[in-house]
Amino acid sequence: MDLVLPCIFLQLLTVAWGQYGDYYDPYSDYRGNDEWVNMYRQGFNFQCPHGQVIVAVRSTYSKKEGSDRLWNYACMPTPHTLGEPTECWWEEINRAGLEWYQTCSNNGLVAGFQSQYFPSVLDREWQFYCCRYRRRCPYSCWLTTEYPGHYGEDMDMMMYSYDYYIRGATTTFSGVERDRQWKYIVCRMTDYDCQFDNV
Repeated sequence: MDLVLPCIFLQLLTVAWGQYGDYYDPYSDYRGNDEWVNMYRQGFNFQCPHGQVIVAVRSTYSKKEGSDRLWNYACMPTPHTLGEPTECWWEEINRAGLEWYQTCSNNGLVAGFQSQYFPSVLDREWQFYCCRYRRRCPYSCWLTTEYPGHYGEDMDMMMYSYDYYIRGATTTFSGVERDRQWKYIVCRMTDYDCQFDNV
C-alpha cells in the first residue's frame, strides 16, 4: 500500500514528460538571474526562441531613473499538442502615456515584447510579438490580477499552469506615479483547429 502513491506519481510524471517532450524548468535562469533585457531609459526587443512563448515577467521600478523599469522575461516551449508556430508578427504599437487593451490578432500567443522609452512622458510604448499555432483558438480566457499590486512596486508574474497562455494585456497608466499596472489576458487553446479567424 505504501508503494501505491509513489507509483501513481511516477505515472503522472511520465505522462507530463511525454506531453511536453524536452521539458526544462523555464524559471531556473529567471529566478536567480539579475540580468535585464534593457537598461533604464533604453529601448529593447525580446523574442522567445522559435516554438516558445512568454511564461513569466519580472520588473523593477526606479523613480530616479526617469520613472522607468528594468524588464526580464522567461519563455517555455509549447506542448506538442499545439504544434509548431505557423507564423509570427509584431502587433500595432501601444502609445506611451495612454491606457490600452490589446490581444494578439489571428489567435496568436505572446512570444515577445518590444518597447521604447519616451522621456517627454516618462513612459514606454509597447508592441507584442505574437505567434499563431495552426488554426487553434483561445477559450476560457481571463484577466490576471494587477501587476505590480501598486504603482512603483517590483513585479513578478509567473504562469504556473502549463495549459494557459498569455494572449495580450490591458494596462492602466498613472500620470502622478508615471508607472503602469498590467493585467495579462490569459487563455487556454483548443486541441483542434477551428474556423474562427480571430477572437
